[in-house]
Amino acid sequence: MVFKIPVCPHAGGVGLCELVQHLSAWDYISVSGSLDKRMIEYVEHLHEHFEDPVSIRKGHYETPLRPGYSTKMKDRSVSDYQYPSGDVWKNMFAEGKFSKPL
Repeated sequence: MVFKIPVCPHAGGVGLCELVQHLSAWDYISVSGSLDKRMIEYVEHLHEHFEDPVSIRKGHYETPLRPGYSTKMKDRSVSDYQYPSGDVWKNMFAEGKFSKPL
């Protein structure tokens, strides 16, 4: 059944932009062969935590050149943000921004 309703894949969470670039490439190469009426959301934050962050040029996702899905996070980011033992959480607990977990 065809509804002819445009859909924009959501890419606003941690690592979703890194992942959705592959969806766009797959659609172009394997399904549509066209960029006409194609759109994917892009959110400009948290990319610094990834080893192979998404790259945007002239308003378009660039095709990733490294193998994989571009979602491997940097070890330092994982350890810093690990709940509740990461340094970021420890600092927030110390500043009273959050209650320490039981």
